[in-house]
Amino acid sequence: MKENLLFLIIVVVVILFTTMVFFLSRYRRCPSDKVMVIYGKLRNNKDGTQRSARCIHGGAAFVVPVFQAYQYLDLTPISISVDLKNALSKQNIRIDVPSRFTVGISTEVGVMQNAAERLLGLRHEEIQSLAEDIIFGQLRLIIATMDIEEINTDRDKFLDAVSGNVETELKKIGLRLINVNVTDINDESGYIEALGREAASKAINDAKVSVAINDKSGSIGAANAQRDQRVSVSHADAEAIAGENEAKIAVAESEATRREREAEAQKRAITTENIQKALANQESYEAQRTAELARAELEKATLEADVLVKTEIEKQRLVLEAEAEAEQIRRKAQGEADAILMKMQAEAQGMKETLEKQAEGFARLVEAAGGNAADAVRMMIADKMEQIAQIQVEAIKNLRIDKVTVWDNGQGSPDGKNAAANFVSGIMKTVPPMNDVFDMVGMNLPEYLGKKKDGGTELPTDSGHN
Repeated sequence: MKENLLFLIIVVVVILFTTMVFFLSRYRRCPSDKVMVIYGKLRNNKDGTQRSARCIHGGAAFVVPVFQAYQYLDLTPISISVDLKNALSKQNIRIDVPSRFTVGISTEVGVMQNAAERLLGLRHEEIQSLAEDIIFGQLRLIIATMDIEEINTDRDKFLDAVSGNVETELKKIGLRLINVNVTDINDESGYIEALGREAASKAINDAKVSVAINDKSGSIGAANAQRDQRVSVSHADAEAIAGENEAKIAVAESEATRREREAEAQKRAITTENIQKALANQESYEAQRTAELARAELEKATLEADVLVKTEIEKQRLVLEAEAEAEQIRRKAQGEADAILMKMQAEAQGMKETLEKQAEGFARLVEAAGGNAADAVRMMIADKMEQIAQIQVEAIKNLRIDKVTVWDNGQGSPDGKNAAANFVSGIMKTVPPMNDVFDMVGMNLPEYLGKKKDGGTELPTDSGHN
C-alpha cells in the first residue's frame, strides 16, 4: 500500500514538473534588437475590435500553447541606395539626385502594429524593395514642388521635406526613417553648374570689394598717420623755436608766433586737401568702374537686341513672303481651274445646243420625209450634191496644163471617139464617180441622176450635146 502511494506521489510530481517546464518554455523573452509579434487568439481592444497581433519590444510575454504563436521582426537598419535620375523639378528641369536612405522597423506603438500586419514574414530584400519604391515616389514628388535653387542651396529645407514625406509613408507599413544622405545633385542642362559659377563670381566680386574697402581704410589711416607725424614734428619744431625765441626780443618772439600759426594753418590745409583728393580719387574710380560695367551691359544688351530683332524681322519677312507666294500660287491655280471649268462648261453647253438643234432639225426633216429616216438622209445628201460636185471640180481646177499634144492617126476608137475626146474623158475619170460616193454612204443614186449599165454609171444625156 505504501509503495502504491509513493508511486502515485512520484507520478503526480513528475506531471506537475513537466507541466511547469512546458509552461515556462512558452514564456518568451524579446531581445533588444527585435520585436516579438504574438498572433492568434488575443484579447480584444478596449473599443471592442479584434486585435490582429500583439507587439513586444524589450520585454517578455507568455505565449498560450495551441491558441497563439509568435515571430520576430528584425530591427537591424536597412541601407537603401536611391539613384534617382531625370526627376522633374518645379522649373521643368530634370535633375539627378543620388542619395542613400537608412530605414528600420519602428518601435513606436501604432507604427509597430503596422509592421506586424504588413512586414511579418517578409525577407530583408523584400522589405528593402518595398521601402525603395516608396522613397522613389516621394522623392520625385518633393522635387516636383521645389525649385533647383532651394534644392541646391537650402539643403536643410530639402532634407526636412524629404524626411517628413518619406517617413509619413514609411510609417504606414511599419518603418521609420533613420537617416538621409544626399551625395550630390546634377542636372542635364548645366543649370546647377551655372549657379555655382554665379556664386563663385559673386564671392570673388565681394572679396574684391572688401579688398578695395580695406585699401581705402589703409590709405586713410596712412594719411592720418602722416598727418599726426607732421603735427608732432611741427609741434617739436615750434617748441624748439619757442625756446630759442625766449632769449630774443619780444618782436622776434611775436614774429615767430605769427610764422608758427601760419605754418599750422598751412599744415591743416594741406592735410585736408590730401584727404579730399584721396576721397575724390576713390569716388572717381568707383564711379568709373560702375560706368564701365553699365556700359558693358548696355553694349551687350544692344548687340543681343540687334541680333534678336534682325533675326525676328527676317523670320517674319520670310514667313510673310512664303505665305504671300503660297496664296498667289493658290489663287492662280484656282483662277486657272475656274477658267478651264468655265471653258469646258461653255464648250459642253455649245455642243449640247448644237446637237439639240441638229437633232431637232433632223427630226423635222424625218417628219417632212414622211417619217422615213432613210429618205431624210437621202434628202440631206441631195442637198449637199452641189457641194460634192464643187469639191470634185476643185480637185482638178488648179491642174495646170500648158500644152497638150495629141497625135491622132485619124482612126477613131471602137466607141466612135477620137483621141482628144478619149484624153479628156480619162481626165474626168480621175474624179470619183457620183455613184461611188453614194455607195460609200450605203445609198443608191436616184435614177433621175443616172443609172448603172454594164458595171458603170450612165449619166443622163442632154439632147443638145453628144
